[in-house]
Amino acid sequence: MRAGLPPSRLGRLALLLAIALSTIAAITLAFLAAPVGAVMLEAAAALISDELVSVNREGWIVFTPNNEGADGGIILYPGGRVAPESYAPLARDLAEAGYLTVIAPMPLNLAVLNASAATEVIAAFPETSIWVVAGHSLGGAMAARFAYENPAMIHGLALLAAYPEAHIDLRPRDLPVASIYGDRDGLATVDEIERSFALLPTDARKTLIVGGNHAQFGWYGEQAGDMSPRISRREQQARVVDAILSLMREAGK
Repeated sequence: MRAGLPPSRLGRLALLLAIALSTIAAITLAFLAAPVGAVMLEAAAALISDELVSVNREGWIVFTPNNEGADGGIILYPGGRVAPESYAPLARDLAEAGYLTVIAPMPLNLAVLNASAATEVIAAFPETSIWVVAGHSLGGAMAARFAYENPAMIHGLALLAAYPEAHIDLRPRDLPVASIYGDRDGLATVDEIERSFALLPTDARKTLIVGGNHAQFGWYGEQAGDMSPRISRREQQARVVDAILSLMREAGK
């Protein structure tokens, strides 16, 4: 008698294994696709067009100044597993300052799955000649990757509680860079951010937000592993906006 399982048993085991793997894959995808927090009411309100800014949500989330503004655009990469709408107040503030601002939604809310998203955004707005790519957390790392791989397309990089991957060495680049981070960040710590300065141009702008944490770079509530902030979300956001606008002015020179 031959050793081993009969074909009928093997078939059943293969089917059970396939079901188990499919279930694990479905659970993993559901976990990755679920945002880390709910979009806050302030973010929902910022998505409504008014006399200052027009908002278009067909594909990207585009904030267009209604008045003639500076010749420049900002592309925002969301943080990992953060709903793109969570950055609407930040995008609106930048648009009110005169800059076209585009939030790029990501597959499964993970910028690593579409780090080149800025390419299509830039192509869609040929009248805009100056572009800064910005990103929060994982989105910032992917924004840095895009800037590194596409130096002719990008005129500035803003890292929000983020740092480049180890092989992304921006030191030799003639690229305005801003690193904006909080001293109450439990996910991208001060030590991690400041170690990453070795990968940035020597004249990179560094803005430490005292009292700021990780989640307050967006409008999605609290985040596991983060520390409690010691300033309000609006105060932290104002510091972020000021730092990005300073970078935009430098990029436009």
